Amino acid sequence: MRAGVGAVLGAMLIAGCGAGGPGRGGGGVHDAKPPLNAAQSQAVIAVAPGDGAKDVPTGGALAVTVGSGTLTEVVAKSADGVPVPGAVSADARSWHPSGSLALGTQYTVDAYAVDALGRPAAKHAVFTTLVPAHALIGFFSPENGSTVGTAMIISLRFSHPVAARAAVERGVTVTADPAVPVVGHWFGDQRLDLRPRLFWAPGTQVTLRLRLRGVEGSPGIRGTQWKDVHFSIGRDQRSTVDAAAHTMTVRRDGDVLRVLPVSTGVPGHATYNGIMVIAEKFTLTRMNSHTVGFGAEYDIPDVPHAMRLTRSGTFVHGNYWSSPDVFGRTDVSHGCIGLRDTKGGGAATPAGWFFAHSLVGDPIRVIGSHERTVAADNGMSGWNLSWDDWTAGSSL
Repeated sequence: MRAGVGAVLGAMLIAGCGAGGPGRGGGGVHDAKPPLNAAQSQAVIAVAPGDGAKDVPTGGALAVTVGSGTLTEVVAKSADGVPVPGAVSADARSWHPSGSLALGTQYTVDAYAVDALGRPAAKHAVFTTLVPAHALIGFFSPENGSTVGTAMIISLRFSHPVAARAAVERGVTVTADPAVPVVGHWFGDQRLDLRPRLFWAPGTQVTLRLRLRGVEGSPGIRGTQWKDVHFSIGRDQRSTVDAAAHTMTVRRDGDVLRVLPVSTGVPGHATYNGIMVIAEKFTLTRMNSHTVGFGAEYDIPDVPHAMRLTRSGTFVHGNYWSSPDVFGRTDVSHGCIGLRDTKGGGAATPAGWFFAHSLVGDPIRVIGSHERTVAADNGMSGWNLSWDDWTAGSSL
């Protein structure tokens, strides 16, 4: 059985720049928001099953459809990076897989469409197929075979609550070349994160070994996995957002690449302080204020160059709807970090440049904000814990 990335970070079908609910480090557009009218794409994409669905049947459940538009691309894959073959219908209004899915597997779907005027829309969904009733499966990140940034935290979300945490933790080991100690930390009884004391060294080859087959995680619930997951650490890129100065300084191997003007969260919706880590990248995504408790303040189907930082919805993303004058001068979001962009996403804009130069696993540290430090379990924010506090969360 395959299992993998996505569940740990609670990816949403409709992205929402929000980090903890109204008034707490959330995000999104605040002023100069695009009107909900013909300026936006009329294409409406639906992914079945819904985002976050569990115990999905392996056959006949997955489908992508679009109203008032046509599909341009559908990418579905498992966390092992195995694509789901499928075909778009002759009228480009639907997509279906050509075979069955695997049991106990995490899948991601990214669908893109345009309306009659060529305006783009996007949809993202994560779901899990049926897990046998007495099977303990760990859905992992990062993706097998991926190259990630130096702040990547390995994370497993288990299909059932784990009572025998020490036994399960002994069945999860991480080796690195060059060697470095890696320790686990439990967030509740279904999530185990693992990291070294300091960021990974560039070029490190990492192997996550799951030896859970037969391990009884809870009475009557036994592990089924016996597999290795390999990933590589890329170059060392670290960015610092100074919320007070409205700048983001991007450093590669210690050298400054660029200083980009940004806009962060307004008072009352300030951006979290602390280290956050890029968890997902979307060339285009939809952001809807309803998903983070902000009512009907915004619904943007084509936010460009969006990169998720927290499970609760904090992003760094392109912003084409605000005046270029706000970047570097004014805060206009509900907690997200905004970069100047163009509608559809411009490669030469600050947002396009940063997106192209970023990896999942790159850290972004925010200073100078009036908000509290991001919680350690909100995305890959465990770097905000001291090493003593981190190791205290291990059952070993």
